[in-house]
Amino acid sequence: MRTLIAIPVYNEAATVESVLRTVRRHAGDVLVIDDGSTDDTAEIINRVRPELGLDLIRHEANAGYGRAMREAFARAHRGGYDWVITMDCDEQHEPGSIPAFIDAARQDDLDIVSGSRYLDPRFAADRPPEDRRTINKALTTEINARFGFELTDAFCGFKAHRVSAMRRLRLDDDGYAFPMQLWAEANAHGLRVGEIPVRLIYNDYNRTFGGGLDDPQVRLRHYREVLDAAIERSARLDAQTATRTVGTPGPCCGGPCPSES
Repeated sequence: MRTLIAIPVYNEAATVESVLRTVRRHAGDVLVIDDGSTDDTAEIINRVRPELGLDLIRHEANAGYGRAMREAFARAHRGGYDWVITMDCDEQHEPGSIPAFIDAARQDDLDIVSGSRYLDPRFAADRPPEDRRTINKALTTEINARFGFELTDAFCGFKAHRVSAMRRLRLDDDGYAFPMQLWAEANAHGLRVGEIPVRLIYNDYNRTFGGGLDDPQVRLRHYREVLDAAIERSARLDAQTATRTVGTPGPCCGGPCPSES
């Protein structure tokens, strides 16, 4: 089983070297997506890249979290990887958990292994900002109700994704609402989804989303809009596919087969 670790980075000069060095002890292949950093992140990556043997995608300008995720999936596919594990670079995801994701992937009974900071209370080292926990809880509940999932943490970015399954999904959201589209598409394509516990760590309570999303109500509304749009698009495309299938001439008589009528 070939696994790629993909790490989106944006202005992480304070943590990027320590995270990458620690990740490299747990993984053979590491991809860094520098999403238009404007601090010293790029210089630090350039300095440690030859020593650590890192693959790199660099954006000239910030393109968004969702774009970085899609590029990670595409690079994993082109590289012939079976799984891609995504994680953050701000020390809120522990590289020591990578083997647990690899072990879960090796069980071969899931397509997405999602980290959860709430699955096991013993992993709750810190308390998240109240608005983030409230939004996460509300949307996790909605996603479970709509799709029949049993998630406890819809927004954790520490995940293992089966590369062949990701190729089937229609993903185009560039921003922080990307997980909403991912869950809707995973449901539409019948992917098998499960969770493993990861530690709840918050080192920086002052991090911002930008683009007006720092307002919790705006952020919640935006996430719901992306979720609704993804569900509606899947339903529309499924209906179009069903119409084409029903109208396709059958092999025996030149008309639609009875089972398709």
